[in-house]
Amino acid sequence: MVDATASPSIRSPAGHGESYSTGHENSYARHLTPDHRGKGAANAFLATRISFINAMAELCEKTGADVRQIALALGYDHRIGAKGMRPGLGFGGGCLPKDLAGFTHRAEELGADTGLLRQVAAINRRRREHTVELAREALGGTVTGKRIAVWGAAFKAHTDDIRDSPALSVADALQRAGAEVIVHDPAAMENARRAYPQLDYADDPTGAVTGAGPLLHLTDWTQYSDADPADLARHIAVPKVIDARGSLDANRWRAAGWTFRALGRP
Repeated sequence: MVDATASPSIRSPAGHGESYSTGHENSYARHLTPDHRGKGAANAFLATRISFINAMAELCEKTGADVRQIALALGYDHRIGAKGMRPGLGFGGGCLPKDLAGFTHRAEELGADTGLLRQVAAINRRRREHTVELAREALGGTVTGKRIAVWGAAFKAHTDDIRDSPALSVADALQRAGAEVIVHDPAAMENARRAYPQLDYADDPTGAVTGAGPLLHLTDWTQYSDADPADLARHIAVPKVIDARGSLDANRWRAAGWTFRALGRP
């Protein structure tokens, strides 16, 4: 197993580099009906909102500020609202990445500027890369031969859908960098096993963390936020957690002896 000196690369769903290309942009862009254009524009806009608050998270990490306070302030403005302003690991699934890629491709065909759309995708990709880098930092700069626990496989909670899952993208990058990655998800295990047989899987959250460390919280299932960090600390080898979804109680985990790190906040 080889550990790269730079951050392990984040692959697209098909494993073809860094873009969110789905391979269907041409037909997608040419055959859109007005209704489909409206849906696609809505999804591209939702992706933009998510990437905007994650860009603010990047800024907060440079200054020690808390991005949740920015999200709260934006939510009070009736012109903006709070929906879609939750910072974290970014978007995935079968709609937002596809529609964003389709709009970008069509804009390029028409000779329009795609800078905004490309930045939306780039920010989303950087959240994944940054989470991989945080795992490396937690392990002293190398993940080779290390056992890392991952909570989450679905692209979001309450589904077994793993299409362009940020959680599995991060897990895959760590595994390719030489780590032993153990994944748990309440609903998406079967799909994840088929798509990522190179990863290891645990039947329950405690099984994933046993003998591992750090723990990466990558899909915000309630089961994970309700877990007892004091009990988990008795099983994990390296009591460090990286909360990439912002739904764990930092004070509770720190009080149980964990080193706690979250995206966009202290």
